[in-house]
Amino acid sequence: MLPWKEIQCWYRMALIWSRIYHPYQTIGQNSIILSIFDFVKTKLNQSTWNRREHFEFFKKFSEPFYHLNMNVECTDGFQIVNANGDSVFAWYLYNAMKAANAVKEFRYRIEDDEVCEYDVIHASPTIGREDGSFGFAQVDYIEDNKIFQSELKKEINRVRELSGLFTAPERPDVCHYSSLPWFSFTGLSHPRNFGDGDSIPKISFGKIFSRDGKSFLPLSVHVHHGLIDGFHVAQFVKKFQHYLSTP
Repeated sequence: MLPWKEIQCWYRMALIWSRIYHPYQTIGQNSIILSIFDFVKTKLNQSTWNRREHFEFFKKFSEPFYHLNMNVECTDGFQIVNANGDSVFAWYLYNAMKAANAVKEFRYRIEDDEVCEYDVIHASPTIGREDGSFGFAQVDYIEDNKIFQSELKKEINRVRELSGLFTAPERPDVCHYSSLPWFSFTGLSHPRNFGDGDSIPKISFGKIFSRDGKSFLPLSVHVHHGLIDGFHVAQFVKKFQHYLSTP
């Protein structure tokens, strides 16, 4: 009998194959992709979880989300991206996904009043169109940056050729990302349907600006307090800034 970790590995390979060769194929109301999710997550044992009381406390709130806004220094990485003529959006999205995967609390989701930890989380970013509208995309996290950028370009082109908001099945194993490249913000909030059980982090980026010879990326992180504390957001931001500064 195969060990559970090996079984998970095989299912991940099948998941990647299905997304590459049969993206967003559906049968009735159920996606082939969604049917594989259950094999790449683990239910937390809340009896031994050190944040069980925190979770029980904050999950009762009508609005359990809070947000933090900051400017992340990105001078070295931004210079390299510009020098290479690479996509600034792809650069910071990739590094934000890498940082989110590195902090396990960002991989927690509330499902049926239980807390699950996904092995890997991906991205559902907003993609703008020439007519001023946008659509929600689905972008897999791929460790190889060159392959990631190639797949991201394909997904951007796919969404831009379509109309409407929802261009793919909604998934729980993502973070919601949005980019506001027109201005540098100092605060940001999100429209939300309170009480809908949402526990997905929302991460937003603003226009990069210069100050005292350094470059800064405005960042907003909006998370469920039952799953993520300020300490965990600090871990995410520290890793994100490190990745942005690493060639």
